[in-house]
Amino acid sequence: MRAFVFPGQGSQKVGMGSELAAASAAAREVFEEVDEALGQNLSAIMRDGPDEALTLTENAQPAIMAHAIAVLRVLEKEGGLALAAKADFVAGHSLGEYTALCAAGAFSLADTARLLKLRGQAMQAAVPVGVGAMCALLGADIGKAQALADAAAEGPLPGREKEVCTVANDNDPGQVVLSGHKGAIERAIAMVKDFEIKRGVALPVSAPFHCPLMQPAAEAMAEALAATPAGALHVPLYANVTAAVVTDPAEVQRLLVEQVCGRVRWRESVLAMQAAGVDQFVELGGKVLGPMIGRSINDANVTSVIGMADIEALAKEL
Repeated sequence: MRAFVFPGQGSQKVGMGSELAAASAAAREVFEEVDEALGQNLSAIMRDGPDEALTLTENAQPAIMAHAIAVLRVLEKEGGLALAAKADFVAGHSLGEYTALCAAGAFSLADTARLLKLRGQAMQAAVPVGVGAMCALLGADIGKAQALADAAAEGPLPGREKEVCTVANDNDPGQVVLSGHKGAIERAIAMVKDFEIKRGVALPVSAPFHCPLMQPAAEAMAEALAATPAGALHVPLYANVTAAVVTDPAEVQRLLVEQVCGRVRWRESVLAMQAAGVDQFVELGGKVLGPMIGRSINDANVTSVIGMADIEALAKEL
């Protein structure tokens, strides 16, 4: 069995999609459609930068999605492959879940771009800059990470109100991401050795994603998704917040709202897909999820597809 997976934020880089656009009309059509849907020249920012503009959450989210869908469209139109015929499941990491749903036919490309633009804006606006932070814990399993988060949330002084510090992403057996108030995240980084964690690294993000501080963004997405409901899925999705299969569009909608503040249970999702019989993972538009899958499953069969050579090789293989 085969799962197609789609990367999340952090996989963007200036120049993304340029080779595809130069080589394929199908890719150019994707970038043009996204530009039109957003009323901005996002493809120019993807191609030429500057880096600060591309890494803005409201640009990075639709850009990463557009790149992955461009890869998929080239694979489908020029490689002669239909996703529904070749994929048993789809999954995506955080914003990648929207890409997966677009690939599975639940949202149109234009709607997906608009939803992600709004999601990026809402996440950025939910917490004033400098109030929240995130850190990656390296050499931490979920148990150690949870214990550290609980300790760091205790607050700097006895009797002072707890700060938010929660597990945001359970990526693989040795990498967990924490999110919350800046002070709590700084305490967590300072305390890693007490919890037998190799190191804590502050992440260069502009907001504390996937934690309770994102509640205003969850409310904004609930409104947006009510106005743009998901349609039928051609391929079942493994959802981030449950690490379980979902096919019902109403359930998809509910879980996407929950996902804004909820934990990305990526490691569990990968193990659940393996338990369901998946023995091949195909990552479209990045090389971020492949290593995580490899650390979660011994001898994992992962193919990362970014450029035309990758697309041609996969088309031949499938």
